[in-house]
Amino acid sequence: AGSSVEEMEFNWDEYLEDTGATAAPHGSFKHVDTSLQNGFAPGMKLEVAVKSDQNTYWVATIITTCGQLLLLRYDGYGEDRKADFWCDILTADLHPIGWCQQNKKILKVPEGIKDKIPDQEEFLQRVLKGACSAPANLLEGLHRGKNPLDLIAPGSRLELQNMRDSLEAWIVNVVENVGGRLKLRYEGLEDLDKFDQWLFYLDPFLHQVGWAAQHGYSLQPPLAIRSLRSEADWQEILKKVKEEEEESSVPTDLFKDKPVIGVHSFSEGMKLEAVDPMAPFVISPATVLKVYNDKYFLIEMDDLRPERASSQRYVCHRGSAGIFPVQWSLKNGLHLSPPPGYPGQDFDWADYLKQCGAEAAPQSCFPSLTSDHGFKENMKLEAVNPVDPEEVCIATVTKLKDSYLWLQLEGSKKPVPECIVSVESMNIFPVGWCETNGYQLRPPRKAIVNKQKKIAVVQPEKQILSSRTVHDGLKNQELNSSDSVVINGKYCCPKIYFNHRCFSGPYLNKGRIAELPQSVGPGNCVLVLKEVLTLLINAAYKPSRVLRELQLDEEAAWHGHGETLKAKYKGKSYRATVEVVRTADRVADFCRKTCIKLECCPNLFGPQMVLDKCSENCSVLTKTKYTHYYGKRKNKRIGRPPGGHSNLEVAMKKPNKRRKRRKHFFVHKKKRSSTSVDNTPAGSPQGSGAEEEDDQDESELSHSLAQDRDKRKRKLRTFSFSDDENKPPSPKDIKMEVAEKLQLDSNPLEWSVADVVRFLKSTDCAPLARIFLDQEIDGQALLLLTLPTVQECMDLKLGPAIKLCHHIERVKLAFYQQFAN
Repeated sequence: AGSSVEEMEFNWDEYLEDTGATAAPHGSFKHVDTSLQNGFAPGMKLEVAVKSDQNTYWVATIITTCGQLLLLRYDGYGEDRKADFWCDILTADLHPIGWCQQNKKILKVPEGIKDKIPDQEEFLQRVLKGACSAPANLLEGLHRGKNPLDLIAPGSRLELQNMRDSLEAWIVNVVENVGGRLKLRYEGLEDLDKFDQWLFYLDPFLHQVGWAAQHGYSLQPPLAIRSLRSEADWQEILKKVKEEEEESSVPTDLFKDKPVIGVHSFSEGMKLEAVDPMAPFVISPATVLKVYNDKYFLIEMDDLRPERASSQRYVCHRGSAGIFPVQWSLKNGLHLSPPPGYPGQDFDWADYLKQCGAEAAPQSCFPSLTSDHGFKENMKLEAVNPVDPEEVCIATVTKLKDSYLWLQLEGSKKPVPECIVSVESMNIFPVGWCETNGYQLRPPRKAIVNKQKKIAVVQPEKQILSSRTVHDGLKNQELNSSDSVVINGKYCCPKIYFNHRCFSGPYLNKGRIAELPQSVGPGNCVLVLKEVLTLLINAAYKPSRVLRELQLDEEAAWHGHGETLKAKYKGKSYRATVEVVRTADRVADFCRKTCIKLECCPNLFGPQMVLDKCSENCSVLTKTKYTHYYGKRKNKRIGRPPGGHSNLEVAMKKPNKRRKRRKHFFVHKKKRSSTSVDNTPAGSPQGSGAEEEDDQDESELSHSLAQDRDKRKRKLRTFSFSDDENKPPSPKDIKMEVAEKLQLDSNPLEWSVADVVRFLKSTDCAPLARIFLDQEIDGQALLLLTLPTVQECMDLKLGPAIKLCHHIERVKLAFYQQFAN
């Protein structure tokens, strides 16, 4: 077994890289997703103290949630994200809708949107009509700021149905809560841990105290522990529990997301195939031994040995995992283990049913199986060891059949055969779950530690978070590059949505984007964003090109965490260091900037779901216009005039002497020569003869472009008149356009950013309004803009720049005529 040093230093990223495997997607673990919900949901409204005036309040809407943090936007800002702000439920002055009226507090419009809301009462009536208020019990009182899951604290009591007789239940004490996975001890056993069980809090057999009495079930200790106490002792324990019920109770709404148990149609004596949940390694024949009611029945694993002392029995319901119709194994090419004591090795269901005088359970008795789950062979995850539930091990998916996985566990104290689990099992977890919840993950026996990554960029060993970090406990905290930042032990990245309707840009394949999951996360920021970027890379026309666009600029300031991402294209492997953010407050901005890097709609992916209409109005913009406004300009090739190669250029070029430069951190996995880097334009025909030449040319230019960028900032761009779009208007045209008088209602020197945006949206340059909003250009800045500054600062082509400057000149002229005196 690995040493304690190896256990401490195990790193998932290095392990995945070393094994060449991928992590199972976070979205495939629905029970984990449910456990992270904090009771608040996007769209809920609440009353929040106004920052500039703490004595007044205003209505705000929840944009997204992250543990005990809420991202809010005051009502009245519409789609303007600039005013969004994070707040901590524990410390912020937050209240449910109606609180101000009840407590005689003042509701007053914030200064930033005062001009947008002339009638406060009418506005409030309109926005609050049919609105959903944030839950009062989560904003006030003992439960304030607590994730509902945290309310199941050590000492809490629950009721657990007997796994061998579902009509019985007994009280259990919560000993430990690890991210919703509960260590439970039967009431009355005190420090005796022999009969402890681990169950996820959403397990169908786990209930709040009082459930058994409400549903007519018997409340008594299971047979296995009944002899440890006298009947009088058990009754005394029960009396004590009822007296302390209020102190140790768990809110009933915590179980609202539990799977609903449907009505079954099994009959006693029916035969089926089943996996023993106590030893889920083989599929064997089983029998419905007893039917309790329309919800529960008892399964017994078949055992033909005459000397058997006991049998494996367990309670099932219609949705129970691990039960299959007769012949399911045969149809799926799987081995069915004959029952112990069966003569011979060749098991035949027809003979066996005839021999037993039994009938097979019909197909209609079983739940429908789905293959839409996101798991694939060789994916890695974390899974509970069924032999020792204290252990959570690294697991590899070795096989998939319908809704079932075959898992090979690594690092367990004792070797375990491949386990058979349902994709909906609550005993499997995403990569990083143990680390996030502070639980020891069993590493592989030969953990690779301190493995140097094969990246040509030297990463800084430590980074210090800025003072803008959203949680006080993280301020000025030094973090190693392998650290995972969490808030109070919880995940800190909200769910990231893929908005399939948004414009996907020139790099990403619209069809592949449509096949991506609706969302990823929530989870650890670094892990979730890494998964999102990996999905985007794989959804590209040319994955290597997208990887190059995302890679960390050598000269850029380091603000986040460097992650190694990979891409495969035409049989070659590529890798690059990509910067991702660590904290929830920076996720939205990171997603938006990454979208702009890839020249797609800024809302293509991010923590906000686009339901009907994108706020960027990307559907009405043509592909060409869209990359004008949001995309980055592509540098034309140096030394290649529009008319083709000059004689001088051809004469100076020596054949086969093309200079090659090694990329610093976009590295081929095995060969680090520049020819291995795929830099062909996205969407161009694959396998064209010019592809290798393009790779070499762009590789040559990679180091000179940074110098050219500095030169362009010092001198005005030389204009090309090769097309109508870039051709400047004649003096006659300019005079005619400027002659159109503009009548202003207010002095542009006093315009806010919102006023400037509003003006631009009234012109034919409306799509450029977003740039002004992002760069916070107010009226004073607007009046200082000229054609050169517009081109340099906004990176626009000459045609759109001239059109924009025409409107700016109209504002300037109106200013001089109306307000200059």
